[in-house]
Amino acid sequence: MRKQAVAALLTLAGCVGIPAAAQAQEATPTATPTPQPGAEKFEKVTLNDFPGEPMNLAVLPDGRVLHTARTGELRIHDPESGRNILAAKFDVYSHDEEGLQSVAINPLTFAKDKWVYAYYSPPQNTPADNPATPGFNEGDAPDEGPAAAFLPFKGVIRLSRFKLKGNRLDLKTEQKIMDVPVDRGQCCHVGGNIEFDVKGNLYLSTGDDTNPFFSDGYTPVDDAPGRNPVFDARRSAGNTNDLRGKILRIKPKTNKPGYTVPKGNLFPKGKAKTKPEIYAMGLRNPYRFGIDPKSGTLYVGDYSPDAEKPDPNRGPAGHGRWIIIKEPANYGWPYCVTPTLAYNDYDFRTRLSGPKFDCKAPKNESPHNTGLTTLPPVARPDIWYSYILSPHFPELEVEGPEGNGGIAPMGGPAYEPVKGNKSPFRFPNSYAGKPLFYEWSRDYIKMIELNKAGRQKEIDGFAPFVDNPMDVEWGPDGSLYVLEYGDGYFAENPDAQLSKINYVRNNRSPVVKVQATPQGGAAPLEVQFTSKGTIDPDGDSLKLEWDFDADGKVDSRQPNPKFTFTKNGEYRATLKVTDKTKRSASADVRILVGNQVPVLELLTDPKPNDPAKPFQFGQTVTYEVKVTDDQPVDCSKVTVAYILGHERHGHPQNTYGGCSGTITIPLDAGHAGAANLSAILGASYTDPGGNGQAGLTGTTQVQFTPPAAPHGN
Repeated sequence: MRKQAVAALLTLAGCVGIPAAAQAQEATPTATPTPQPGAEKFEKVTLNDFPGEPMNLAVLPDGRVLHTARTGELRIHDPESGRNILAAKFDVYSHDEEGLQSVAINPLTFAKDKWVYAYYSPPQNTPADNPATPGFNEGDAPDEGPAAAFLPFKGVIRLSRFKLKGNRLDLKTEQKIMDVPVDRGQCCHVGGNIEFDVKGNLYLSTGDDTNPFFSDGYTPVDDAPGRNPVFDARRSAGNTNDLRGKILRIKPKTNKPGYTVPKGNLFPKGKAKTKPEIYAMGLRNPYRFGIDPKSGTLYVGDYSPDAEKPDPNRGPAGHGRWIIIKEPANYGWPYCVTPTLAYNDYDFRTRLSGPKFDCKAPKNESPHNTGLTTLPPVARPDIWYSYILSPHFPELEVEGPEGNGGIAPMGGPAYEPVKGNKSPFRFPNSYAGKPLFYEWSRDYIKMIELNKAGRQKEIDGFAPFVDNPMDVEWGPDGSLYVLEYGDGYFAENPDAQLSKINYVRNNRSPVVKVQATPQGGAAPLEVQFTSKGTIDPDGDSLKLEWDFDADGKVDSRQPNPKFTFTKNGEYRATLKVTDKTKRSASADVRILVGNQVPVLELLTDPKPNDPAKPFQFGQTVTYEVKVTDDQPVDCSKVTVAYILGHERHGHPQNTYGGCSGTITIPLDAGHAGAANLSAILGASYTDPGGNGQAGLTGTTQVQFTPPAAPHGN
């Protein structure tokens, strides 16, 4: 079923010190990859087949796994019972990429304090689309206008912590740690990873919060008068007095909200026009990073712009970056990709290109800049690659008909064996100290060999059978836990899952299949369950344990039992299977008693990929959403999102309310001429629930693909 994602100013160099990375020559690393065990030495075990739109995970010391969905759900997987439990539902603002982003714990203190940290977008009073005005979307911030027109869209993404009580997160215990100001109503880049080091410092990655779609795929530095500042990344990533486009390092207070700032960040506390929280700057969207548990070194993945080829008048093609950060530094965005790959200073009013930016001492001359004018020198990333085959890092090539694919680098943690760990699933000690590089758009995880200086030496193959890895984390059992997004756009995709990758020693875990008929209806509801398809790869005898009503008790041990649900509710009927070696796996199926999931049909004119009326960007699409539900339908709760599909990822553009309307689908300048473009419309509706049941959400999508250009064009 599955396919088994610094220095300070030069004048202050004596105070802070210029990092070695900034001084290093951009030598091409060359090495022969070390062979890794083949697929037969790994197994992937599915933990949750229904993770929502998966975003981030955190493995607890007892083996439970927290994982987030962008729409606000925090789920927890309990390996003891095999159950997947809704731990909390955050109320979130979810225009464009915002929502519930990441979750983490402080491994040094969690056993005592039970704090769970989350980075999420509170709704606030941000405007949303009014279905009564189908010709105008109030939820989209204007591109142009006076400063007052942009004020309603000022918001924050919040870092808070909450108490975990059993398998429930108590949202009433919230302690606010930090608010990161953002500009809402426009796409993109919110970042949002949280990690702790061995000293209890919290690192938070933030995106540049900048719209890239009118920059031809190059650097967005549009400061034209009356232009929304969201088109200028110098106000954020290039601003020493702004928290965006950074990695921040703070220390949460022990028993109350807020934080302190540890010494050793990029700028000392009290320095004018700087934020002392900044550890690294000049990052576009450092979406995922890991920390070496011994040294505290950061391994950071930073996302790329979309230009598919360099332009001598604009700058280099889009490059993804994987960076080893040992000390505070500036990594150049939006001025430079590396110390020798600079963008041009481009005037968006006259459409004329200026000189290349100075990577040794970039100058932030934006009218939106509130920080220092002269920035620290640009430090070199350890891996940088584009859409074509990399001459520096050919190991990143993707085999097969899809070619090299997109650019979506993720920084993963280094493996650190736990002393005394006897888990049969643990990875060998030969993997110790090697950080992970994983690629959301290329469906792989690589392992990085380091040299004696702790820099990148070679890139090794690693884990097979991952599908758009969104987050990875080593567990206390020495297994690698993976949150997979699957193929699709801004929804719970059929192949999305929470899984774990085990190293195989002598025996393998069972493979569990469950089915139920019917999966919904009115109470009392009799359901026939079956474990047909459940096997043990080694032929071991299996022990079956069914928990139908999620009360943590075994309800049946039969292979094909029946169960009658007498109360309304949403149930995750779970089958846990254990072999003779005590290896276990589980699977569940959703049973809806009473309220049923709305069924959506999205009708459009023109129809998707109709040869009689071929789609082209720039045309207007009329849509109607038909909702079938067991309750009255409220069209004001229907949303339709437009997403620009590029390669295998998507860029959310606009969100509209109501059951019908029209959308003019432009091709943004940032993707003009790019290959593999499509337009996706995604409809969503959440019913009101009732009878003690939460509302249920139905979704559907249609995808428009323009006809391919004639051969040779």
